[in-house]
Amino acid sequence: MAAVNDVIQQQLAERLVEAARIAEDEIDREIERLEKLDEDDLEGIRQRRMAAMKKAEEKKREWLQLGHGEYSELSNETEFFDACKKSTHVVVHFYRQETMRCAIVDKHLQILAVKHPETRFLKISVDKAPFLCDRMKIRVLPTLVLFKDFKSVDYIIGFDSLGGTDEFSTEMMEWRIAQKGIINYAEDLTTPPDSKPKPKRPVYGVNPKNIRKTKHGDSSDDDDDD
Repeated sequence: MAAVNDVIQQQLAERLVEAARIAEDEIDREIERLEKLDEDDLEGIRQRRMAAMKKAEEKKREWLQLGHGEYSELSNETEFFDACKKSTHVVVHFYRQETMRCAIVDKHLQILAVKHPETRFLKISVDKAPFLCDRMKIRVLPTLVLFKDFKSVDYIIGFDSLGGTDEFSTEMMEWRIAQKGIINYAEDLTTPPDSKPKPKRPVYGVNPKNIRKTKHGDSSDDDDDD
């Protein structure tokens, strides 16, 4: 058994050495490529980068002129059609003032509208959109409808896909909207943010030695200050 383990360890070590060698070769090739660049090459790279930045800035200004970058309310269905025709990516929150969970959605979309100017974020009262609600079969509030090129591509109905809780994070809403490519998203699309383990925060002002474990969780033996 020991001999088998020795063989496995040797094979593992050989593979690690080989992987390190390949990585070093790739780094050496990249360094060599960069060293061969002359002033014209570097200037070309700089010009292309400047052009890309200028184009991105122009696109952002165009989005802002269309109302992107803020969370806006529509007054009627005509405004809805006009907005969806002008913007490629649109998120629409169908809400009712009396529905408390709609206010939770508002809080998150206000943040995301600023963070993602590439997408238009809108809300419309169901009382002002009877035709849309009937056509899109809006039955549960809140409901978010995600549009791409004026076509609905996804529905977020209630909070079931957001963890089934009122306390979901803005990152969770962002992740859910990103599933259909409606916003630019660089994080992991396969793992909901709220399912990731969160780092434990220290309890300031409490001596760790005075914290004991109970069957119900953590408790403190410190007496309250008089």
